[in-house]
Amino acid sequence: MPAADDRRLGRLAQRVGEACLRAQRSLATAESCTGGLIAKCLTDIPGSSAWFERGWVTYSNAAKADELGVAATLIARHGAVSEAVARAMARGALAGSRAQRAVAVTGIAGPDGGAPGKPVGTVWIAWAERQGRRIASRAVLHRFRGSRDDVRRRTTEAALRGLLVDVP
Repeated sequence: MPAADDRRLGRLAQRVGEACLRAQRSLATAESCTGGLIAKCLTDIPGSSAWFERGWVTYSNAAKADELGVAATLIARHGAVSEAVARAMARGALAGSRAQRAVAVTGIAGPDGGAPGKPVGTVWIAWAERQGRRIASRAVLHRFRGSRDDVRRRTTEAALRGLLVDVP
């Protein structure tokens, strides 16, 4: 990863940590196409154990189902790279942790794996938050361009930026 990208992601992760501390909220991650890069950026921050609760890398559909409780029927109906699955991953991360906030990513980093309607670079990012007894979530579709590494880094950046915004 280029040094400038490392610094940008590090600054964003630092801001996420500061926001979590201010709000007294902990965080969980559920990652597919980024392979743990979001959690790596967050845990690179000294003291992150005060606000980073845990993370999952659920690359396969079976892992999404087994570890996060994403229904196999949901994956079959919408595909692993879908809004429904991203939201289910984020909710599953909350259900499987003590965290108050979660971010989940699922996408096609490439260079292969694209399909009509879901080309390489298609990524869904979802954020979820406990709000009393309710869990609120939001999801955003991205179409990133570039190499596999570019897609993974851009996904990580977008996921971190989204953590700086409240979930409605």
